[in-house]
Amino acid sequence: MSKKDKNKKVEEPQLEDTTAATAETEVETQVEEKSAEEQLQDQIVAEKDKFMRLFAEFENYKKRTSKERIELFKTAGEEVMVAMLPVLDDFERALTHIEEDKEAEELRKGVLLIYNKLINTLEQKGLSKIEVNQGDAFNADDHEAVTQIPAPNEDLKGKIIDVIERGYKLGDKVIRFPKVVIGQ
Repeated sequence: MSKKDKNKKVEEPQLEDTTAATAETEVETQVEEKSAEEQLQDQIVAEKDKFMRLFAEFENYKKRTSKERIELFKTAGEEVMVAMLPVLDDFERALTHIEEDKEAEELRKGVLLIYNKLINTLEQKGLSKIEVNQGDAFNADDHEAVTQIPAPNEDLKGKIIDVIERGYKLGDKVIRFPKVVIGQ
């Protein structure tokens, strides 16, 4: 072979090597582009997930705050109601003592009128009595035991014998448990 032929042969493999290198570079670039696209897709998925979680958290926050606000409005006057309970107790004691005195009929009517007006006003604001009667079963979750006395008969053992103070609820919340005496 002549020198020219050798040069051609030498140039041809170089040309093939250059073409192969270019093809490999294009494939690598496509792979890099695909991986860049895949990376962007992964970022989009991650951001969507993050957004959905944040949106759900915000919705839960709104529900929780609205529930707390409603609860606050329901029990806004709780302190005032608790402060009024001793006044109700005094009225009830006064009525029981006035009923014993037959000469104070007009006084009893006046006190009863004021008592009923106070009870009606407080009931309109959500206050309600917890009904407890003699002979009801004692439940530590619903009653406050002040003392225990020997039961007058076997039927009243472990049951309520007397109610010392009435219990009251404001809406669904108990603001004062009934104080009772139970038989043993």
